[in-house]
Amino acid sequence: MALGTSAGSLLAISDLHVAYPDNRALVEKMRPLSDSDWLLVAGDVGEKAEDVEWALGTLSRRFEKVVWVPGNHELWTPKDDPVQLRGAHRYQHLVELCRGLGVVTPEDPYPVWRGAGGPVTIVPLFLLYDYTFLPAGTRTKTAGLAQAYETGVVCTDEMLLHPDPYPTRDDWCRARLELTEQRLAALDTSLPTVLVNHFPLVREPTRVLRYPEFAMWCGTERTADWHLKYAAAVVVYGHLHIPRTMSLDGVPFVEVSLGYPREWRKYGGPRGLRRVLPGEDG
Repeated sequence: MALGTSAGSLLAISDLHVAYPDNRALVEKMRPLSDSDWLLVAGDVGEKAEDVEWALGTLSRRFEKVVWVPGNHELWTPKDDPVQLRGAHRYQHLVELCRGLGVVTPEDPYPVWRGAGGPVTIVPLFLLYDYTFLPAGTRTKTAGLAQAYETGVVCTDEMLLHPDPYPTRDDWCRARLELTEQRLAALDTSLPTVLVNHFPLVREPTRVLRYPEFAMWCGTERTADWHLKYAAAVVVYGHLHIPRTMSLDGVPFVEVSLGYPREWRKYGGPRGLRRVLPGEDG
């Protein structure tokens, strides 16, 4: 089959939060547009390992290929989860779970989408954040966190997302950046990429947050040029629960979150799957 001529769409979703019964019901109803569709799942499927397994297993039976990246919620270690692994060990457990389901992870070879809008290399990323998206008026992580605690805007990651065996979450982020940059250096430069990360790769999408202090848990300044450096045709992300598309340097940045029921009800219902390639379906 000729490159770029096969049927199918490259679809995306994030922030499924299937612990909520209404969101779980929506996942049960999700279907591809054709038998050739791929689905990018950009994190925050759920907090418990069994919920992640259920949701990704359900979707992997329906879509030709599912590609997953972790959000912060998958990396939490809730007290009521039978899987009490922490940090990097929890992440590796989820990677092996996905592999058992046939789901592509950031640790696997990057697949090439050859359907409409392709060929492009799909690059699932796991990068975390390093507190460099600081609130206005602060210059250090310590000062930024102090302001966040003073205003009461503190991400639950500070209690439930453990960085083991790294000393801090930003140390884990730095390690992930170095590992990922090594892999990206070996990319086939003849193909554009679709970069998929739970957190936005640039700070711009966080500037509309109601609580600007939350931006500290939303990414790292070190990826600000990755959409150019790695020839992105599209950047897919979630986390912010603000589904929209913005263009930076001519590259579409598509936020694909479902979000919590209270959020999508407020705006008249869930947006659902987004078509990344061959272009948005509106």
